[in-house]
Amino acid sequence: MLNETAVAAYWPGKFDEAALQSWAEELRARLAASRIALGLVYMSPRFFPHAQTVLEILRVHAQIPLLLGSSSTGLIFGDQEEEDSSGLVLGLYTLPGAQLLACHFTQSQLEESNGPSYWHAETGVLPGQCNGWLAFVDPFHLNTEGWLNAWNQAYPGCPILGGLASGDPSEQRTQLYLNGEVYETGGVGVAFSGEIQLAHVIAQGCIPIGETWTITKADRNLIYEIGNRPAYKVLADTYNSLSIEDQKKTRGNLFIGLVVNEYLEEFRQGDFLIRNLLGADARSGVLAVGAFPRQGQTIQFQRRDAAAATLELTALLKETGAGLSGATLQGGCLCCCNGRGQRLFGMPHHDASLVQRTLAVPGLVGLFCNGEIGPVGKQNFLHGYTASLALFVKPSAA
Repeated sequence: MLNETAVAAYWPGKFDEAALQSWAEELRARLAASRIALGLVYMSPRFFPHAQTVLEILRVHAQIPLLLGSSSTGLIFGDQEEEDSSGLVLGLYTLPGAQLLACHFTQSQLEESNGPSYWHAETGVLPGQCNGWLAFVDPFHLNTEGWLNAWNQAYPGCPILGGLASGDPSEQRTQLYLNGEVYETGGVGVAFSGEIQLAHVIAQGCIPIGETWTITKADRNLIYEIGNRPAYKVLADTYNSLSIEDQKKTRGNLFIGLVVNEYLEEFRQGDFLIRNLLGADARSGVLAVGAFPRQGQTIQFQRRDAAAATLELTALLKETGAGLSGATLQGGCLCCCNGRGQRLFGMPHHDASLVQRTLAVPGLVGLFCNGEIGPVGKQNFLHGYTASLALFVKPSAA
């Protein structure tokens, strides 16, 4: 049966030019549309020596005008997760009414940049033209946090979804793919505009515990007081208020959640930026955290484990699905942390199968990442232990 919007497939074999040509042609033939707008490809390090040839095969035989992707040690397609894989995945998308503009960006550009207008000129994308970015980054040769800060200013309120490429863990080398080019530094991205929006689910693997509080004294990454009490005391009281069973689950799995947008009437699960709790000193009452919290910011302690991650992703997917009423899903990309998958859940295909059972995303592909990119509130952040889902959405005509 032909598909009208998107298709995806997994190639489990080694490099074989003739076989890959036939595979790409067969995948293209499954798509009824006369024109493809975008292809997404993710390849295991096994293909590094042949990557440029593979890109040309896919572009020609699957008829892809714009091809974007990266390397990864784990691949996602449909409801399947192939962890520690030695193949490649390819998604094809028609995206009617979309306008797409892609670019490669580098660390030298980041160091040279002097404000938002620099990036508008370099990418050719103005803020008002952009519905969202899908981007993939080499983690070893780009200051990802610095780049995200720069693009948050250049494209305010614009979601940036994606992840950090992965490769052979024995060497600091990854690959990024844009059309027929293979890059080993910087990042690649595609801006969506026109009639296709980017919706998203950012599941950071945590559920909140205890109450929300206000930070009343902080300096750099140290929290001294919460609610005008020693921060450690608030943490201890929160832990002690849990049931014995929940205390066991929380031990060794405790994180903090920082609200990004204080103007919300109420704070829900997806409103918190999750960061590590690095240390706690009972004598001084100080907490050290993996962020720079500010006085007046809302905080809530969080638990991260397999059960919490499942509950969180389930809730966020259902909420997103309800919000898409009347819209049409045209495809999607799922970026999962290398620390998720069977390492966290003890079972295969957890995140991908949950996404597909809930949303049935056509042509879903993705990868396991060294870090995940996505918004919390109106700002984009680099995350860990996260599932970052980008959804290509055509809004309702009504």
